[in-house]
Amino acid sequence: MRSVRILVHILCVLAGFMLTGLNAFGQQEPVFAHYWLVEPQFNPAAVGRNPQLSVTAAYQSHASGYTDGGSTMYAGADMAFQLGRTLHGVGVLFQNDQFGLFSHMRFSVQYAYHQRLWGGRLSIGAELDMLNENLKGSKADLGDANDPAFPASDLSGSKFDASVGLWYTHRRWYAGVGMQHVTSPTIMLGETNEYKVKAVYNFTAGYNIRLKSTLFTLTPSTLLRYDGSAFRADITARLQYSHEKKQLYAGLGYSPCHSVMGFVGGRFHGIDLGYSYEANTSGMGLGAGQHEVTLGYRLDLNLGKKGKNLHRSVRWL
Repeated sequence: MRSVRILVHILCVLAGFMLTGLNAFGQQEPVFAHYWLVEPQFNPAAVGRNPQLSVTAAYQSHASGYTDGGSTMYAGADMAFQLGRTLHGVGVLFQNDQFGLFSHMRFSVQYAYHQRLWGGRLSIGAELDMLNENLKGSKADLGDANDPAFPASDLSGSKFDASVGLWYTHRRWYAGVGMQHVTSPTIMLGETNEYKVKAVYNFTAGYNIRLKSTLFTLTPSTLLRYDGSAFRADITARLQYSHEKKQLYAGLGYSPCHSVMGFVGGRFHGIDLGYSYEANTSGMGLGAGQHEVTLGYRLDLNLGKKGKNLHRSVRWL
């Protein structure tokens, strides 16, 4: 028990140093294994590319082999509508990321303008974010130590932020680039503690490979993220089976120096369900992995002119 208390004390002191440094700590946006199902989470240009009302929720556990490993919850909805001859998209999302004594909440409203271009569709998106950071200092167990570097009370702070993105969709492929936390805000936690949020740049792309059997499709895709100091690349490939209104998929993913992952899912009675397990390869051990569950539903609204869904062949969920 004493060794556990010492470890907790060290973690708390390190957290205190991260808070007191002016630019010592930058926010790392959570990365979902099913990133192609939650595209508005990292690029606002993704909203409204599907003609239906799309509602998606995701839950991810962190470091499942550890106590207080944390978790991330995501819920988002978006839809397309037509004004005259122009197509638009709007969306909202809520995200709550918790790790130990810290929690990072984000609420966003999103807009995208869609324009047909070169046989595909170009989307330009922007979003307004409200960020809220919390530290449960009152729950820190420091034992007999009374370290002034770590706050003994609960602290919180909020600030507005913004994100932008571009997306291009063709019949069998797509590519998008985005920038999160454009303003790189500094959030005050109390009177002396600062939380610096770094800008995050991302790029994603995917391609549908048609196989001999028309029932199967192979889709490789990638998501790259960089925040000025840390870089992460996720490379995935999934095999999809489609027959009438039934769809199933299975796939593997790899993030160099981070993790390997496997996922399965499908569409059942109009409800989209997916599961993945991400095994850590960065030194924490394969047991310190992440379970992830995604749930989605789409509803036809018949708003505006009916037309082809150019992205449906690439992002089927």
